[in-house]
Amino acid sequence: MTEVDQAAPAGPRAASAGPAGRWGRLGEVRHLGLVAALVLLAIVGLVTRPENFATSSNLVSILALASTIGVITVGMTFVIIGGGIDLSVGAVMALASVWATTLATQAYGPVVMIVCALLVGTGAGLLSGFLIAYGRMVAFIATLAMLVAARGLAQRMSNQRTQLVQPDNSMIVDLSTTRVLGLPLLVYVFALVVLIGWLVLNRTTFGRRTYAVGGNPEAARLAGINVRKHTLMLYALSGLCCGIAAVLIMARTTTGSSTHGDLYELDAIAAVIIGGTLLTGGRGTIIGSILGLLIFTVITNLFILNGLNTADQLVAKGVIIVAAVLLQR
Repeated sequence: MTEVDQAAPAGPRAASAGPAGRWGRLGEVRHLGLVAALVLLAIVGLVTRPENFATSSNLVSILALASTIGVITVGMTFVIIGGGIDLSVGAVMALASVWATTLATQAYGPVVMIVCALLVGTGAGLLSGFLIAYGRMVAFIATLAMLVAARGLAQRMSNQRTQLVQPDNSMIVDLSTTRVLGLPLLVYVFALVVLIGWLVLNRTTFGRRTYAVGGNPEAARLAGINVRKHTLMLYALSGLCCGIAAVLIMARTTTGSSTHGDLYELDAIAAVIIGGTLLTGGRGTIIGSILGLLIFTVITNLFILNGLNTADQLVAKGVIIVAAVLLQR
């Protein structure tokens, strides 16, 4: 075993050493707490709207909504564990959806549309990562600039109009309309992304190095890890997830629009924080982030079912975020 492989696992081993490890026990307790919160929200839904909440159509709606933001949340989890932040995810997703639904792109068929969305998302992530890793820019500033630029480019390309997915490219729409065991295909795409993300984070050298870089970048550098290159790859991964999310939102809405993904970055960051990932990096789990996402999605669903004001929903989310950060302290 090389010196790098010996040093890199230190981060995740400290974070997830199993029942015997301090952070492993903390993670298990936090996950149980998140599950308890989900159960409590389900009880609230059953009490306030028993005729609507527990229906199969509503549960599918919750999972479909969670799928798009959830894919972005997986990428955000990697970035934050690695000590970064990405404010551009919603705008990059919108840009990818617009680029993939232009008439010029759609003329080549659905496969090219999907590849285009993935390339646009990954390219935007690479650019942000390059500015942060090699341009020495603060992640907050670099991704904020990408947010503004990507949203503006999406508006320019679409002329601020919604672009429809043409009937010839129904394969993309089929991701939302085709159901297997009662669930649309996009939910299975989301589950596959979560599974791959979990395996990469917990069973590969890339995941171990992500914990090491986020926990102590200087120690990671001294251990032989190329911190700059790894940071670049983390943002590229986040961009790739934005591209996948763009395909899913095109399937759900049958459109590409510069308005897609508005405030998705806040939902993704909030889900990651609620799930127990430290904003300073070095500790976190994919499972915790997904549980946090489901909590936010169910809260949104309950507000809609009960006809509550959207402004009140935002206030509630803000309170939950503050509470989660205070609990981390």
